[in-house]
Amino acid sequence: MKELPYGIGIEVSMPLEAAEQAIRDALSEEGFGILTEIDVAATMKEKLGIDRTPYKILGACNPPLANRALEADEQIGLLLPCNVAVYRSGETTMIAAMEPSLMASMSAEGELEEVAAEARARIIRALERVEAGADAE
Repeated sequence: MKELPYGIGIEVSMPLEAAEQAIRDALSEEGFGILTEIDVAATMKEKLGIDRTPYKILGACNPPLANRALEADEQIGLLLPCNVAVYRSGETTMIAAMEPSLMASMSAEGELEEVAAEARARIIRALERVEAGADAE
């Protein structure tokens, strides 16, 4: 597990498609659904004619946690859902999730710290599940 400037992540030797499916499955087991999906590489190709390595952003949402966050601070919706990036990094695939505590640090509402801590724990378990599965291959 790596601490990143804006999040937490893992590097796995899995192909991009397998890693993406693995994190989708692991997040689902932690109560997250994928609300949005952005294929950054396809968008850059279509809009700018730029070829880049595969890069996807998945907008993950755990409805009970999102509801608690919105009840504490309606403006927090500007920071939802929790983005998870899946992309190639050299010979490996990187899976990185936004650090939920960043959300809490932008609000004066103390309730968000508890929500962020629970979201972080769930995301870490999902990343660890993918990492363990990749190590087993």
